Amino acid sequence: MDEDAFKRYSIDTTDYQVGQDNIQKWGFDIHNPVFGISAALVLLFLGSVLFIEPSAAKETLNAIKNGIIEEFDTFFMWSANFFVVFTLVIMLSPLGKIRIGGKDAVADHSRSSWLAMLFAAGMGIGLMFWGVAEPTAYFTDWWGTPLNVEPMTPEAKSLALGATIFHWGIHGWAIYAIVALALSFFAFNKGLPLSIRSVFYPIFGDRAWGWLGHIIDIMAVLATLFGLATSLGLGAQQATSGINYVFGTDGGFGMQLTVIVFVTLIAIISVIRGIDGGVKVLSNINMIFAFILLVFITVVCFDIAITSVPETFIAYIKNIIPLSNPYGREDETWMHGWTVFYWAWWISWSPFVGMFIARVSKGRTVREFLFSVVFIPTLMTIVWMGIFGGIALSQVINKVGELGTNGLTNISLTLFQVYDQLPFGHIISVVSIALILIFFITSSDSGSLVIDSITAGGKIDAPVPQRIFWASIEGAIAAMMLWVGGTDALQALQSGVVTTALPFNFILLLMCVSLVRGLRTELHLYSK
Repeated sequence: MDEDAFKRYSIDTTDYQVGQDNIQKWGFDIHNPVFGISAALVLLFLGSVLFIEPSAAKETLNAIKNGIIEEFDTFFMWSANFFVVFTLVIMLSPLGKIRIGGKDAVADHSRSSWLAMLFAAGMGIGLMFWGVAEPTAYFTDWWGTPLNVEPMTPEAKSLALGATIFHWGIHGWAIYAIVALALSFFAFNKGLPLSIRSVFYPIFGDRAWGWLGHIIDIMAVLATLFGLATSLGLGAQQATSGINYVFGTDGGFGMQLTVIVFVTLIAIISVIRGIDGGVKVLSNINMIFAFILLVFITVVCFDIAITSVPETFIAYIKNIIPLSNPYGREDETWMHGWTVFYWAWWISWSPFVGMFIARVSKGRTVREFLFSVVFIPTLMTIVWMGIFGGIALSQVINKVGELGTNGLTNISLTLFQVYDQLPFGHIISVVSIALILIFFITSSDSGSLVIDSITAGGKIDAPVPQRIFWASIEGAIAAMMLWVGGTDALQALQSGVVTTALPFNFILLLMCVSLVRGLRTELHLYSK
């Protein structure tokens, strides 16, 4: 694919963006096949679930999820490994010199705001929900132990911390980075619409604008919606549990629904204001709150933090290869329940986070971009989860508080049970609830902006009614999955993620081929 072909295509896409494929009606700017089919499938899903007994719906969803995991576990594992190697090769190769937006492009956002936005959109709620719960689950054998290590031993403690970072480290961020780099390069360097289909022009040519492209974008919309629904559902669970625990209320699904409605309304306001007036402001506020919380916890538990962070880092490096190998595992149940699901979750989030990062990454070199997206969030996660996880494990080992007495009984409450044993526990619980809600909002509004763009044919600024529609749909899916799941809501949330991630995994692998082809067309500009 030569540069002239891209230039010709860039001109042709003008007709695609504002021509007959797009319909302006009722305040929407609709790319008809993608918007119509995506919306119809989601509404059909929501409508069908309403008329099915929740237990039957849950069993069906779980059967689909378990079948996919059993048959495609190795595929998910090796795909994630490949994405890590691929990003490292691109970063260290001559292709790393290429600048997103062209040789003279300038960054639109400061590095601190840029990192805050990608971090808050990429994994905010996960840090709050799993920061203490996940290492505690591994250490106490709540649902299997990594590498079949003996629970409640020094080896289990180290591996629990390392396995947690394994699930939140470079593997996941490499998945995000590939999608983000591909989208930003083809949009800002080649002038193509900011849509998943654009990435595949080097392979499919003009067919990327036909039904082949429609299918790719529809799959991206569905993967994004169900990936977001999982995180929003977890956020609603944890926020509700925290409110009940801290304020002595007794709210169940009704309160979870109230939280979802509240957050969705705030997210709608944010998406109306756009990136600079909404998402960027919330992300910066979020990072300030998170930093203050982290500093306070570090000072209060300094003796634990100073040893736990290095232990977490060493355990991660030591175990990354055995945890990445899907063959001959004695902990297959653990691998299926945790690692394979996590890779599916990251993949389902990749269209959303990748497109959002792409929108705010103009002006960065490929090498700077990949290093920042893959390694800086991983280092931040090692610090965060090393400290919070280390404190939780210390309480279990020393039989302090609820965790030390009864172990992991309610995964949504684990964070607040840890806080009970710390100074000013009530205050930091309230701050954490606020932080969870803001992370909740930043994920929802960022995702809405991305889906808006895909369903508007790659336009960056979709009309306000369209933004409101998709933000509302995200909240509806999260509420529906919580209702179906009942007391086992996590299982129902996981089912949607795994089902939509499988086909998109194939798309990601093909995206790597297309990205290399595209980058090579500009390499000559940097050889002078």
